[in-house]
Amino acid sequence: MSEVEPKKIDSAVEQSGELTRFLLRQVPYFVALFLALAGVAYSNVARRPLTGYWEFLALAMAIMCVVVEWENAPDRSSRFRLIGTQTLHWVAVLVAMNIIVLDRVQSMMPEPALSLVLLTLLALGTFLAGVGFLSVQICFLGFAMALGVPAIAWLTQSFLFLVLALLLIVGIGIAVWPNLAFRGRPNAKVDSRA
Repeated sequence: MSEVEPKKIDSAVEQSGELTRFLLRQVPYFVALFLALAGVAYSNVARRPLTGYWEFLALAMAIMCVVVEWENAPDRSSRFRLIGTQTLHWVAVLVAMNIIVLDRVQSMMPEPALSLVLLTLLALGTFLAGVGFLSVQICFLGFAMALGVPAIAWLTQSFLFLVLALLLIVGIGIAVWPNLAFRGRPNAKVDSRA
């Protein structure tokens, strides 16, 4: 065995460790995106707004932004500035969300649209926080949340069509399966001449 092979193994182990650390750093972004999309999906199924959930999610995003950017604030004054600016930023997002859920404003839009509007505000707040930090991950998270709005609206409108298409595919599969399953087997016919 040469010295080159152990170096290749060490390099592969080091690269897999870097990949693991990278993926672990991305977990908060995936969790936030999942929670946002799950909130819209649940509120569309339940047909009622989850105002408290969206407020919680906005607070969670504020905390995530501060925690993620904490290491980039080198001294005490920049950390206080980070906390202050993020507090003002996310309070503004919360105020906008609460304006939307006021009875008079809420009565002007259909019930399923409320969660999409709140997700849009959350996505905008997240994207602008990422712009303020010059953070590609936070900007992308806000962008992905914003893309979730038309995607969920399309899925909500197309749900019946998707169910019918799925039933059609399953029906065709059930009809074709016996022909495909027995095609490769030889026929076991008994020769009657014997």
